[in-house]
Amino acid sequence: MKKLRIYHYPHSVLKQKAVAVPNIQDKKIQTLIDNMIYTCQLSKGMGIAAPQIGYSLSIFILMSHPNPRYPYAPIFPITTVINPTIIEYSPEKICDWEGCLSIPDKRGEVPRSKNIYVQYRDRYNEEVFADYSGFVARVFQHEYDHLHGKMFFERMNENHLYTLDEFHKMR
Repeated sequence: MKKLRIYHYPHSVLKQKAVAVPNIQDKKIQTLIDNMIYTCQLSKGMGIAAPQIGYSLSIFILMSHPNPRYPYAPIFPITTVINPTIIEYSPEKICDWEGCLSIPDKRGEVPRSKNIYVQYRDRYNEEVFADYSGFVARVFQHEYDHLHGKMFFERMNENHLYTLDEFHKMR
């Protein structure tokens, strides 16, 4: 596996709407998925979307586990999400801190729906319908936004990003 370059804001690939993946079983797509997982693990991310590594494709990886960036994160298995749709957002929103591998060392408070109901294809081209809540719902929405050219700070109530040092002093 290969660690991929993570593009930083304001790179233009992060502002594009990703295109659907037509052939999930294509060897290049499967290799891309493996490299995205590896890159996310090495970067200590909770997820990574294809646009973040320079591919405007509708793919992202979810993975959650406690680590130095997110010590309170729940354990959630590595999940490949391809051509997703959020079918339903709960009206209840929760405001919590987010960061992004494409905006290193920054945090901001973002309101997100507490629960979502989603549909997507996995890496084996199986259709998945799932309910996600809490932290995993937040990560899913964050990565889903990347597929639509949106960054987390665009959803913030206050447009103030904090450095990691500032963030840790407030906590």
